[in-house]
Amino acid sequence: MKVVILAGGLGTRISEYTKTIPKPMIKVCGKPIIHRIIDHYVRYGHNEFYIALGYKGKIIKEYFKKKKLTKKIKIHLIETGKNTMTGGRLKRLKKYLDETFLLTYGDGLSDVNLDKLINFHKKNKKLITLTAVRPPARFGAIKINKNVVKYFREKNSLDSGWINGGFFIINPKFINYIKNDSTFLEQEPFKQATKKRQLLAFKHTGFWQCMDTLRDKEILEKKIKEQKLP
Repeated sequence: MKVVILAGGLGTRISEYTKTIPKPMIKVCGKPIIHRIIDHYVRYGHNEFYIALGYKGKIIKEYFKKKKLTKKIKIHLIETGKNTMTGGRLKRLKKYLDETFLLTYGDGLSDVNLDKLINFHKKNKKLITLTAVRPPARFGAIKINKNVVKYFREKNSLDSGWINGGFFIINPKFINYIKNDSTFLEQEPFKQATKKRQLLAFKHTGFWQCMDTLRDKEILEKKIKEQKLP
């Protein structure tokens, strides 16, 4: 199955790195995060990738030009515009996507079981399935009575709701919901799919971590080391 990776954003919240390189090229435990994402898909037998380039896309091109990958892995590097939004980037790839495909963001890692995700999608026969995750709450919870703390609990994932964790599987017909380059995938297209009951959530309770900020990067590296992820 073809895999699309959105890798064109500006990454302004982690500008410590993105002033000089695109966010997908930030190294996590010694390897660019986009390469780690590719590794995960390859482990499940998905070997053809369409990377939607934008901001500093030339650096990503140079990396894969020099990097020696196995012959079975095919990487297509497609320019989708510096200022194009997530939905617009996907729409620009429409001509390459004639069958159900996988898609994710170029700045998040997970150990989601892709076989189970695909089976879930096929069983339910909707246009799009996203992987729903529950990240740890940012703060501990307390209960106060007359200024006295009566209850304290450390932060944990149960204090947070389900969120979009990326790692989608999509029917190409969904792309018709995307209007133009300025369309955010997560806004009007998702709203339309939700209204038509065509958006499903595959709940994943295992490892997941995005990399929006420098602190996220530090947390991600710690998790990889603790869980001994490849």
